Amino acid sequence: MSGSAHSTVLSGARVVLPTGTVRGGRVIVTGDRIAGSAPEGAETVDLSGHWLIPGFVDMHNHGGGGASFTSGTPEEVLRGVATHREHGTTTLVASTVTGDLDELARRAGLLAELVQQGDLAGIHFEGPFISPCRKGAHKEDLLRDPDPAEVRKLIDAAHGTARMVTLATELPGGLDSVRLLAEHGVIAAIGHTDSTYDQTRQAIDAGATVATHLYNAMPGMEHRAPGPIAALLEDERVTVELINDGTHLHPAMLELAFHHAGAGRVALITDAMDAAGFGDGIYHLGPLEVEVRDGVARLVEGGSIAGSTLTLDTAFKRSVTLDRLPVESVVEAISANPARLLGLYDRVGSLEPGKYADLVVLDADFDLKGVMRHGEWIVNPLG
Repeated sequence: MSGSAHSTVLSGARVVLPTGTVRGGRVIVTGDRIAGSAPEGAETVDLSGHWLIPGFVDMHNHGGGGASFTSGTPEEVLRGVATHREHGTTTLVASTVTGDLDELARRAGLLAELVQQGDLAGIHFEGPFISPCRKGAHKEDLLRDPDPAEVRKLIDAAHGTARMVTLATELPGGLDSVRLLAEHGVIAAIGHTDSTYDQTRQAIDAGATVATHLYNAMPGMEHRAPGPIAALLEDERVTVELINDGTHLHPAMLELAFHHAGAGRVALITDAMDAAGFGDGIYHLGPLEVEVRDGVARLVEGGSIAGSTLTLDTAFKRSVTLDRLPVESVVEAISANPARLLGLYDRVGSLEPGKYADLVVLDADFDLKGVMRHGEWIVNPLG
């Protein structure tokens, strides 16, 4: 960072820091980073009456702005990224859906280039190594058991940019694939699974650390068959993803996860598809046709929920208003926790000196008013 980099003091807001909320706080931005001090005469932006929080980190996202991360051109992928940035997501992992293995490997190569350019934070493979019993919006004839050699093919195709693979770990090869991913520093996520409680515990012991959209696409809890949900909620090694859009989860189940796992083990995600930030209509999620009506995405054939049209600013507002969760807990779940999981917490996920100046400005009603990424306003709170 050069000594001549421009400095701005953002003052007067309620600033949410890792240590708590500071009223009338200030954040100093110099160049693309948060700084510890400001030079004399630095520009000041008055954000009184607002909240200043870290930029959102979405570790499970299939697209937006009419663009699919699974099938779009690089230009279309960037349009989807830009759409989510306008809604506060300053760090985003691109998720794929089930497809032909060779095609997924080619797609990984394309997305890897965007990671290397700094536009994406990594790649998440959701499928094809998932259960046909819990396939959701994945094409059944393309599903396959998690053969470690095939899992290795995908992560190799990502050239070091693979961040997470979702697996039904009870399938043949599941536990060996979990071990392979852990050895390569890739998150093994349990999801789209028909696993039992004991099978889920075995997968966690093998190295699985994330629950892909907890509750969705897995057996429910029963008193004699607690299933994967109980195992995932109770284990301190696991972070649980939650889609808080009012469709995927009943508020009581959201509260259960935050209460039982604690804010430190929750990651709020969108699981967005290309309709996010774009509107109702007919779309495609991989090879499957999806209808979005009144903001809810469902498969045309069968009616399964097919991802969401959620953006994280909406998830944030819903969590602190309707669900009445503490702002600090939601910040932890929507920024800090996913940044830690992705190995990026030294750069993003909190408002601390030395990190990228990635931040979101919200008004008193928690509506988004400003977004800054790497020191540049994407949405200027001053208009």
